Amino acid sequence: MFSTPPATDLREAVDLPFFEPRHRVLRDDLHEWGSQHLGQITHDEAQVDATCVELVRSLGRAGWLRHAVGGTAYGAVQDSIETRSICLIREGLAWHHGLADFAFAMQGLGSGAISLFGSEGQKTAVLPRVAQGTAVAAFALSEVDAGSDVAGMQCQAWREGDHYLIEGEKTWISNGGIADFYVVFARTPNPAAESAAELSAPSRGTRNISAFIVDAALPGLEIAERIDVVAPHPLARLRFNRVRVPVSQRLGDEGAGFKIAMSTLDVFRTSVAAAALGFAQRALDEALAWSRQRKMFGQTLADLQVTQSTLADMATQLDAARLLTYRAAWLRDQGRRITREAAMAKLTATESAQRIIDAAVQMHGGMGVRKGSVVESLYREIRALRIYEGATEVQRLIIAREMLKT
Repeated sequence: MFSTPPATDLREAVDLPFFEPRHRVLRDDLHEWGSQHLGQITHDEAQVDATCVELVRSLGRAGWLRHAVGGTAYGAVQDSIETRSICLIREGLAWHHGLADFAFAMQGLGSGAISLFGSEGQKTAVLPRVAQGTAVAAFALSEVDAGSDVAGMQCQAWREGDHYLIEGEKTWISNGGIADFYVVFARTPNPAAESAAELSAPSRGTRNISAFIVDAALPGLEIAERIDVVAPHPLARLRFNRVRVPVSQRLGDEGAGFKIAMSTLDVFRTSVAAAALGFAQRALDEALAWSRQRKMFGQTLADLQVTQSTLADMATQLDAARLLTYRAAWLRDQGRRITREAAMAKLTATESAQRIIDAAVQMHGGMGVRKGSVVESLYREIRALRIYEGATEVQRLIIAREMLKT
C-alpha cells in the first residue's frame, strides 16, 4: 500500500463548496492515521473475520467510529449523523484498505437505525460500545427472495406478552457471525388477523414491517451458512428459530420498519458512493504511477496518446461521480430528503469506479491480474458495491420513480 497522499483530486475535494474547514482537518488526519496503521495490514482471506474485528477495535480506539454513530455524546461534532464526514472517511479508508472501509461502514449501517430512531435508553445501551469499537454491529434486512424487493420479506415476528418471537432467515448479512448485535427487520402480522393460518400466510407490502435490536447471543439465533464472495468480507445467512426479543428492543413503532430501513439506507447509500470514489482514486493513482515508469516502444506508457486518452476519461468520470456524491451528502446534512440524489450518486460512482478500475487493470497488463496486486484487489472490491445497498438497476428505478412523483 502507498504511504504517499492520494492524488490532487482527492486532496482538493474538500475545497468544494460542500465542505467546511474542519473537513479538511478530518481528511488529513485520516490519511496520516491510515498511512501509519493500515499499510501493513494484509487482507488474509483465511483470517478475514479476525482481521475485521481487529479493524473495528482499531477504528474505535482512534476515534473514527464516533462519526459513524453520530452524536456529541460519542465525540461527534453534532447530535445527528453527518453524511459528509462519513463519506470523507469512507473515501479515505477505501483508498488505503478495502476491509478497513468495510469495517467502518458496517459499524455505521448496523447502528444507523438506532442513531436515527432509537430511544434514549437504546442509544445509551448500544451506541457507546459501537463508537468505541467494543461491539460489532450488523444490519439484517435482506432475504433470499427479498433483497432489493423489501416487500417480499417473509421473516416474521409475533408479539407474545412482553416479547416478540422472530422466525425466519436473513441472508447476505455483512458481519454475520462476528456481530454482537443485529438490527433485524421482520414482518409483524396484522393484529386484525382472525386465524393462525391468516397470521402465518405469506404476505407482501411494507406497512407491517418492524425493526428490532437482537443480541447475537440469544437462544435460537444461528449462523446457518458462511458466505464467501469475490472480495473476502464477513458474510453469513442467519436463521431465527423463535428467537425471543423483548418488546423494549423494538425500534420505533410497530410497522415503522420500512421507513427506518429506507431512512438508514439513504444515509449510507451515499457513503457507498464515497467508498467507490476511494477505490477509483486509488486505481487512478496506481495507473498514473505505472504509466510513468513502464517502458514500451522506446518510451514510457504515459507518452502514448492512447494512454493519455484513457487517463483523461478516468479522471473525468471520477470528478463527475465525486460531485454527485458530495452534493447528496451536503443536501442530506442540510436536512433535505435525498432519495433521488443518493441513488444518482451510488449509480454513477459505482459504475464509474468499475470502469476506472478495469482501465487500470488493463493498463497494468499481466501485472494487473496478478493476485495480490493493488489493482487486482481493487477489481474484486468494487464489484460488490454495484450490488449491495441496492443494485445499479434498482437505483435507476428509484431515480425514475422519484422523478415521476412530480
